[in-house]
Amino acid sequence: MSADAPTGFETPFPLSTGLRGPGEGPDAGSVSIIVPFFNEEDCVEFVLQEIRECQPEAELIAVDDGSTDSTWEKMTAIEGVHAIHFTENRGQSAAIYSGIRAAKGSICVLLDGDGQNDPADIEKLVAAVKSGEWDVSCGRRAKRKDTWSRRAASRIANRVRRTFIHDGISDTGCSLKVFRKDCIDLFVPFNGLHRFLPAIFTNAGLRITEIDVNHRERKAGESKYTNFDRAIRGIYDLIGVCWLLKRKIIFPSLESRRK
Repeated sequence: MSADAPTGFETPFPLSTGLRGPGEGPDAGSVSIIVPFFNEEDCVEFVLQEIRECQPEAELIAVDDGSTDSTWEKMTAIEGVHAIHFTENRGQSAAIYSGIRAAKGSICVLLDGDGQNDPADIEKLVAAVKSGEWDVSCGRRAKRKDTWSRRAASRIANRVRRTFIHDGISDTGCSLKVFRKDCIDLFVPFNGLHRFLPAIFTNAGLRITEIDVNHRERKAGESKYTNFDRAIRGIYDLIGVCWLLKRKIIFPSLESRRK
């Protein structure tokens, strides 16, 4: 999991492997899985290998968010992984955004790099979007394996968020989310973007469903966040997102004729 950088990020991103060109459109019906990592040398191998075993046909994109340990070296040693490397730490939102931009698939899956999300749940979330009934499917952690303090902080944060932003889901903190790649047109890149994706989708009128998923204890490594950090950033971002959702232009379907 990537730590939030202290300031916003710019484009182009400082990558050691470039993004795919704009002319290379997504493959219809195919799936790209995007996983951000920051100093997760103890997790990166088993997380990526487990995803590959569960989703052997999917494109697997791993983004190293400027790690200072051996995360990048271990990531690039795994076959079948499209690896992207930030030369500086830019935060989890930047890592996710760059991975989505690089994706070849028409359906994008977001998954944390700490191993707490279960890749076995990916298939049912993807199936919900492929069915055409839903535009977005979000995981809902049925039985959380976090500490009591983290669960309590999450409940408070969810209540505060729902008071100001009606995003249609109960567990925005679950990183496992699936949506069409063209949803990226709705995004305004900023640090903290990943926490407000459901609000952005709901504001755009997309159909969202929540699906119960497995949640696991961390097997290795340490969280890059504290409850205090999350609270301060969350309040700051909430003010900005409330403004953004009221002011953002959502383009309707257009009919164009040229003579």
